[in-house]
Formats: sequence, C-alpha cells, structure tokens
Amino acid sequence: MNFQNTFKATKSSLATAITMALIPTTVFAQTTTDAELDKDLEVIQVVGDFREQNLQKTASSLSVVNSDDIALRNAQNLEEIVLATPNVNFSSGSSRARYYQIRGIGERSQFKEPINPSVGVIIDEVDFTGIGSAASLYDVQQVEVFRGPQGTKFGANAMAGVINITTFDPSDEFEGSVKAMVGNYNSSSLGLMLSGPASDKLGYRLAVEQFQSDGFIENTYLDKEDTNNKDELTVRTKLKYQASDDLTLDMTVFYLDFDNGYDAFSLDNTRNTLSDEPGFDTQETIATSVKATYTGLESIDVVSILSYADSDLGYGYDEDWSNPELCIENDCPWGDYSSTDHYFRDKTTSTQEVRLVSKPDHQIFADTTSWVAGIYHKSESEDLLREYTYNDGDYLSEFEATTIAGFVQFDSSLTNNLTLTTGIRVEDRDADYSNSEGSEFEPSDTMVGGKIVLAYEASANTLVYGSVNRGFKAGGVNSSGSLSDENREFEPEYVMNYELGLKQNYLDGDAYARFAVFYMDRTDMQVSTYAANKRPDGSEEFITYLDNAAEGTNQGIEIDAAWNITDSFEVYGAFGLLDSEYVDFINGNGDDLSGREQAHAPKYQYNVGVNYYVNDQWLVNVNVDGKDEYFFSDTHEEKSDAIDLLNASITYFQDSWQVKLWGRNITDKDYQTRGFYFGNDPRDLYTAKGYYQLAAPAEFGVTLDYQF
Repeated sequence: MNFQNTFKATKSSLATAITMALIPTTVFAQTTTDAELDKDLEVIQVVGDFREQNLQKTASSLSVVNSDDIALRNAQNLEEIVLATPNVNFSSGSSRARYYQIRGIGERSQFKEPINPSVGVIIDEVDFTGIGSAASLYDVQQVEVFRGPQGTKFGANAMAGVINITTFDPSDEFEGSVKAMVGNYNSSSLGLMLSGPASDKLGYRLAVEQFQSDGFIENTYLDKEDTNNKDELTVRTKLKYQASDDLTLDMTVFYLDFDNGYDAFSLDNTRNTLSDEPGFDTQETIATSVKATYTGLESIDVVSILSYADSDLGYGYDEDWSNPELCIENDCPWGDYSSTDHYFRDKTTSTQEVRLVSKPDHQIFADTTSWVAGIYHKSESEDLLREYTYNDGDYLSEFEATTIAGFVQFDSSLTNNLTLTTGIRVEDRDADYSNSEGSEFEPSDTMVGGKIVLAYEASANTLVYGSVNRGFKAGGVNSSGSLSDENREFEPEYVMNYELGLKQNYLDGDAYARFAVFYMDRTDMQVSTYAANKRPDGSEEFITYLDNAAEGTNQGIEIDAAWNITDSFEVYGAFGLLDSEYVDFINGNGDDLSGREQAHAPKYQYNVGVNYYVNDQWLVNVNVDGKDEYFFSDTHEEKSDAIDLLNASITYFQDSWQVKLWGRNITDKDYQTRGFYFGNDPRDLYTAKGYYQLAAPAEFGVTLDYQF
C-alpha cells in the first residue's frame, strides 16, 4: 500500500473506522483528489472469521491494527504493538515475545514439555502458535486481535483468543518500495517489496527484510555490547492465480532466519550482565499455505486451506548468569557453580481444512439463515534435544499429535435488525509422547466448544450484541521423571465467556466507540507450578510442571474509540480493565492462592494518542502506552512495575517517499517483561530474590520509505 495515498485519502487509519458502517464491505485504496476525500475511504475488514465482514458490524470484541498504525509506531515485531490493544499482554524470557496473554489467560514460557498455548498466532493461514517471535510486521496489511474464546473457528489454540496477521496481497499494477531504518543500539533494517501481475491470471508479491540490532545489553565480563543482539531475515512471497472464472488460488511461502542472542538476566538486575557463556534464540522456518476458493457451484462456495511449517528452533542460556572470576573477585562463602541449558527443537505443523460456505442467495430455513460447515485436520510433531550441564547425557523427547475437528455455524436473521449466530466445534486430539528417561504417554482428548451470539442493529450507526462462548485447550504431559505419577498428566481446560458489546458511530461519522464487558469462568485451569530440588553445591534446580490445580474467573471492560475533532486533529484511545482471580488453588509451595490475581493479568491497560496533520506534508503523532503491575508467576509474589510509556513520531511526506523520526519509551522508563524468584547469586549465599528481564530503554531512529 502507498502510505502517501492512504495519508491523503484517510487522514489516518484511526478515523477510517468511523464511516465503515455506512459504506459497502469492499476494501479499496487509491489515489484521490481533495474533493473525493469524503467518499473514497479505505474500509477496515475483519478477515480472520469464516466470512469477511465490517469491523463495526462484527459482534465480538476485537481490535484491528493496520499498516498505517504499524508505521506510526515504527513497529518491527508483533510485541511492539500489543500494548495498543486492550487486555493483551506478553512475556519475554527470550529475545522476542513468543507467548501472549489475552484477558489474563495464556502461557509464559516453554522448556522441556510440549505445551498447548491458549492464544493462537496465525500468519497468512499458517499456524505459528507458540513461536510468535516470528511475527515480523514488514509488509503486513493488518493485525486482528480477537479477544475471548474462538472455539468454533480456531479450536484448541484459541481458548483466550487469536492474533491473526494478514500481509498484503499482490497488486493489480506493478509497484515496489524500499524501506530503510537506522536507530540507536546500532539498529538497522533494509526492506524491499515488489508486486504486480506476472500475467493476466497470475499476480505476485515479494517482501524481503533484514533487521539487525546490537541490543541494549552490555556484557561487562566479555566486554561486548551485542550478546543480546537481533539478526532477523524475513522473506515472504505471495501468489494469486485466477485458474478459472470460478477458481482462485492464493499461495504464501515464508522463509524466516532469526539468529538472535539471548543474554538478558543479570545478577544485579541491570542491563549489565556477567555471563561467560551467553545464550542464543534462533529460528529457521520454511512455511507455506495454499487457499483455494471455488465459486462454481450454485448454492455454496468451497474453500480449501492447506498449510505447512517446518521450524528449527534453538534456545539456550547461561544458567548461572556468572563467570569464573566472580568468586575470585568477591566473597562467595558457598562457592559458585557453572551451568548452561540448551534446547534444540525440530517442530513441524501441517493443517488441512475444507469449508463449505453458503451463498447469499441460497440461505436455508425459509431463506433466513446463511451457514458454514467444515472439517479440519492438524498434524504436529516436536523433537527435542536438551543439552544441560547437570544431566548425565543428552535429553531427548518426541511428541506427535493429530487433531481432527468438525464445525458448523449458522447466521440467522430473526428480523431485519436482529441476527442469531450459533456455532459448534467438536475436536478430537490424540498424542504420543516419549523421552530418553523411559517415559511414554498417549493422551487423548475430545473437546467441544461453540458460541451463541445475538446481535441487534439498532440503526445504521449502532450495533448491540450479547454472546456466550465456550473455549477449550487440550491436556498434556509433564516430562520430568522426578514428578509423582499423579502429576505426570493433566486434563483439558475449559472456559465459558459471557459478553455484552456496543459499537457506535457518533457526530455524523466523526467519532466512533466500541465497548465490551465480559465475564469468564475457567474450569480445570492448567497452571504452572513447580518442585524444587537442592543441589549438593547449595543451588536449586526447579522442576516446573503443569497441573489442573485451580478454578478461576476473569472479568473486565474493553473500549476502543476515536474522534476526528477537525480535519487536522484527531484523538484516539484504547482501554482495558481486568479483574482476575484464582479459586481453590494451592501452588507447589503449598501456598493457598485462592482470591489472588492470575499471573500476567494487569488490572488496567491503555493507549491514548493524538494525530496532528500540520498540512499534506507533515504528520505528528504522540501516544502513551500504559499498564498496571502484575504477578510474573503463580509460584511467587514478584510483580512487574506499572508503566506509562511515551512514544512519538514526526513524518514528512512527498509524492513517492516519506521520512519519519520516531521514538519509543522516550522518557527511558525502566520496566520488566519477565520475572523469577529464586537464589542464584553466590555472593549472597544464593538468597532467594526477584530477578527480572528488563524491556527496551529509550529507542530512537529514522525511517525512510520510498515507493516506485
């Protein structure tokens, strides 16, 4: 997309949604004259559901962050935009955020065990759940954040919600762009996009970007400033082939090569580390998806989606965060230890889905109901090699799982203004797990999810809805042979989500707001707990495992709003309130946590900002991200700090190029993205205390975009 054209035509994506309820549900973006600004607006469509639909007409709580929003924030990765969406959090413990939490629900890390994430990450129909660090935002059209269970459409990996990322399709005419960025911490990126028709029937789009940064950690022992570096290559090719008047094929091919360092924790809780063997966080992925849409039948369209992803993942760290000279230069009464922990995974995922979609003029039940029905198959495997100092030899495990699901959804018009949506999904999952310690398990689960949604269109500008959704995720196994038999397997978790929402346009289309209030009832919660073993040298080994140890409730409010005050000035905001608690939960320490907040569930989160269009050449954006403190874990009392982060950008436009000066966390706020509580410092006799991974300090840079 040409950012300059979008700037002139829409005066920013945030104002776009204001009029979307009043215009047809087709997506277009083109160069316009000033006289056409009021009638030629880009419409934001939600593409992650069974049918594309208008954002203001979608009866669920979701946020759409499109390409203009990404550009304003100069976001490189998914983790850099989630604070702009209500009630969405993430955890680090790696070079990039791999795991996300929606409404306080979601995993925070992975070590030995195969896990079942609560939040799905989908990129162009490819399932990247659990490896969300691959979510580069170069040439991305929009990011859709679905909050709440998506059990009918996505199944087990969507108990808390789904993040659906869509990149740009091939263009009808040839176009290209070059993007270059330089910033502090020796950061730079260079991207190239080429798109157009290869023939009358075939369109293509190629996007390639290389991003590099030394990172913001200084290893004072090794005298290096790049032990937490980022070196990320993203290559993406999209093809659209009009095989016939009735058959369209959309294909995406990915190649991702991330070779990042991981040296983030310091014994002194600073950005100065002491490790002698810094870690790594690598990923090489080849992935593809093919979507075939056949419209040649009289009453239904047939949609077939195939996807495949093969990833080699490496993750390792210096467990002692130390070096041989620490106890020579300091008094260490109990001595020290030296240990590394390395994980190498070969992860493959393949999916097949066939979907039958009724045509608008072939509804059922007295011509009142459109419908979707389909079947889904998923095969996944994960082979792990763990090299750990305190293991007698290498640890190996193999995990395979096969999922088969069937789903159906009905959208019934009860009156001209009242629609009832009902959906159900039945999912069967069979898994096999074995490891080099002699453990073998074959867990099998059959799970049922679905939804009932009643939506009332009170006027062209007002939608009111109420919904009940049931989400789920599969059970699994814990790998450690040191655990008791009763802790080796755990059962599926379920959640019931009750939601009321209102979406409305105001002031003749100059303002909009979207409200949602929800209550979630969680049963058989899969929570992370641990057992601790004391080593002979006095240090502790922690065995983390999952258990169905609790019930829980999550309730809150979500608001998205914007107001075009004048042609030159607009304000926008997103706000989330969250109240979460455990019910009948006793952790691995024997502590009763009933009534305590759930981990990674801040009580509030917000983003507010302004766009000021000085003229057709200058745009100034200032925004603030904020969120409350939150517990890092269920096993200790350590919390993050509450934060308020100031971000800003100034963009200068010309016909074919733009240059942007940007800054994130401009006030250089220190805050944490991951936290643990244990003893690891030999200088204080391994006294247990909190250790934190710190987020990025102030970041500044200049970005140049050139279109041709």
